[in-house]
Amino acid sequence: MTTTLYTTDHEWLAIDGDVATVGITDYAQSQLGDVVFVELPKVGRSLKKAEAAAVVESVKAASDVYAPVTGDVLETNDALAAEPALVNSDAQGAAWFFKIKIADKSELGGLMDEAAYKAHTA
Repeated sequence: MTTTLYTTDHEWLAIDGDVATVGITDYAQSQLGDVVFVELPKVGRSLKKAEAAAVVESVKAASDVYAPVTGDVLETNDALAAEPALVNSDAQGAAWFFKIKIADKSELGGLMDEAAYKAHTA
């Protein structure tokens, strides 16, 4: 079963076992405006929790996407390089950024469920 959690920096994680699929929330993409470029981490890169992992650029701003947990990048979403606007049309679906192998599941404890995240962005 997949569990979805959220960070205060507006990333989402869909957790399936010890792998998390990471992207930015619909709220984040709405604040950014039209996304024109996405830079993804390299597969195999080791990330520490809260480390800048990716970059998303819009017509308004460039923002870092942070690693929500410590782990190694297993896969990236190459479709975003070709079509960064996917972030605007399907931020919490087809526009996932990367998959990370979770090194320490205790780091998930500080993340929010959907209800807490909605309250955070209200």
